[in-house]
Amino acid sequence: MTGRVDIEALIDRMTLEEKIGQLSILADSIRPFAFDVNPDSFQWGPDRTREMIRAGQVGALFNGVGAKEGRELQRIAVEQSRLGIPILLGADVIHGMRTVFPIPLGEAASFEPELAERTARAAAVEATREGLHWTFAPVVDIARDQRWGRVAETTGEDTVLACAFARARVRGFQGPDLTADDSLLATPKHFAAYGAVSAGLDYNTVDLSPQTLFDVHLPPFKAAIEAGALTVMSSFNDINGVPATANRELLTGVLREQWGFEGFVVSDYTSDFELIAHGYAADEKHAAELSIGAGLDMSMQSGVFMDHLAALVGEGKVSVQAIDTAVRRILTVKARMGLFDNPYRSLNEAPPGPAPYLAAHDELAREAARRSVVMLKNDGDVLPLRKAGQRIALIGPFARDRANLAGCWNIFGDPSREVDLETGLRAALADGDALEVVEGCDFESAIDGGIDAAVAAARGADAVLLALGEPSVFSGEAQSRTQIVLPAAQQALAEAVLAAGSPVIVLLRCGRALALGPLQRAQAVLVTWFLGSQTGHAVADLVFGEHSPGGRLPVSFPHDSGQQPYYYNHPATGRPYVPGGLEAFRTRWRETDHTALYPFGHGLTYGRIEYGAATLDAPALAWDGELRARVRITNVGERAAEEVLQLYVRDRVASRVRPVRELKRFAKIALAPGESREVEFALSRADLEFRGVDNRAVAEPGLFDLWLAPSATAGEAVQFELLAAQG
Repeated sequence: MTGRVDIEALIDRMTLEEKIGQLSILADSIRPFAFDVNPDSFQWGPDRTREMIRAGQVGALFNGVGAKEGRELQRIAVEQSRLGIPILLGADVIHGMRTVFPIPLGEAASFEPELAERTARAAAVEATREGLHWTFAPVVDIARDQRWGRVAETTGEDTVLACAFARARVRGFQGPDLTADDSLLATPKHFAAYGAVSAGLDYNTVDLSPQTLFDVHLPPFKAAIEAGALTVMSSFNDINGVPATANRELLTGVLREQWGFEGFVVSDYTSDFELIAHGYAADEKHAAELSIGAGLDMSMQSGVFMDHLAALVGEGKVSVQAIDTAVRRILTVKARMGLFDNPYRSLNEAPPGPAPYLAAHDELAREAARRSVVMLKNDGDVLPLRKAGQRIALIGPFARDRANLAGCWNIFGDPSREVDLETGLRAALADGDALEVVEGCDFESAIDGGIDAAVAAARGADAVLLALGEPSVFSGEAQSRTQIVLPAAQQALAEAVLAAGSPVIVLLRCGRALALGPLQRAQAVLVTWFLGSQTGHAVADLVFGEHSPGGRLPVSFPHDSGQQPYYYNHPATGRPYVPGGLEAFRTRWRETDHTALYPFGHGLTYGRIEYGAATLDAPALAWDGELRARVRITNVGERAAEEVLQLYVRDRVASRVRPVRELKRFAKIALAPGESREVEFALSRADLEFRGVDNRAVAEPGLFDLWLAPSATAGEAVQFELLAAQG
């Protein structure tokens, strides 16, 4: 029994057609739909969709919104179908619903999982108010290649950071009670290793060792499931030659048998059908057989389960027990969500007038945006600017732009509530007329006279805010790039403005790490990602010093595009590059160092943080013991600041080559001017485990380096020893 429904008795009453119906999710052709996402979605029209619900032939719909219409759909399922099984209504609510929060990569730069939990909770409140039960988020892929367009949807290149945000976002979406009206079922995706596509090319092949799969790419999924996620989405890619959607080792072996996952797996959009193009399935029927045999429970949009499972059962190629197992998983999740007890949950039409949470969510969006910004440099303390007594030129195609505030995978945002840069900056100035705005160029093309106007504005200003970067269409699904640089028109504008002589502060909008090129010559650079609804106000808060930048890089910014894939925790080589040391015959490129221009974890504030020496409470970590590492940090600056303290380790000698550093702990610490804090972290043997040559988790006694530092390349190491087990 689950709630008030007897799942086994219900399965016994179901026809094979009704069982197969539960295994399909179709595009919502009835409610207002996000047409820009998958415009070829409607092979089933509204009337046919209603008929299918009434006949029990579909178990879920996706990407339509509207509580009133959703209630009518549920009424058909519950009151007009033979068994009254409720349908599940899902959508891509990735980084906000009507209120748009920073892209996940930007939010990860906050290094504050609790912030992500709050924004996910707000998104859940808004989404469930509009008739949704389920979101296809969070994205928990690890992104080590900045050419990949979907870096924007991830938390970046580090596994420990990704695990923390995965847990937080699942908790935020689902809340403490899955049956509550405002609980939004979470779906960690894309299972698995989608972020490791070759050459950063979306949908491409993934070829990686089992050890890297288990050490790097799988832990965030496990963390999300441990936090309560009950659905997982399979990925488009193959892994070592086996497409993820038909990968029994992953969908059954890892998920169910190793991790004890109790929920269901849904395919990504038609990824089961795509087994044919992979050359893994002969036709649709074969694709259906392979997918359900591997452990896929729900087919999204392709129709291969609907069209072929009955015949496969009749031919003995798919067992009724396999169908029942998938149905049981889906019905159990619906029951745990309370849909059998209260099928109309989250489908109550909102009363007229503004939603009561708008002001609070706007303030949260402003806070989240502010906390996501990373200050890469601030030469001569050119920032913060003054609100009065300075002439400021705002130059660049993003100065007045509103179309690119939210970034990719924003399909339900309310553009009427979005605040652009000009609006936010003018509102903060004592005299709005002190701001001159010139676009200078378009996103990818020149404007007649644009550069001349920009240079004139720059020469007449005491400071220039140069708003450049990627338009939102450069990031997201199917938006891989070979050159992660500014478009040529923007580079030309940057060169001209930098030569004008006034101090230049770059406001860099992007969905990935970029090679900065000429922007590195600016006095200051703020990475503003795609910050969402409150972009203009949040940037103004930082530019004028109402708040100090507190973000840190979740991805390494390279010197050059050709360094990709580049990530801080790369394995050690036999000929390591040492800056300032011997150059010949080292691990380097001819054109640039084997380093990041700005490393993972880097970010500045308006305060100035000094680190004391790291200390350990013992020279060794006992096999079943705990080691405590401490450091004192002091804000010696004149402004309040937040420091992201990061603990890294390196295994000095191991049975497999280990990374040069690995993040194990982090904490964000607020410090008033002159304030000092001693910060302590505890480590255990589990923090030192990795997958050995036999792909089993192992920790090996020996020496380790440990850093307590502000980035992945900073600090002085202390050393400790992991002792062998006694007896």
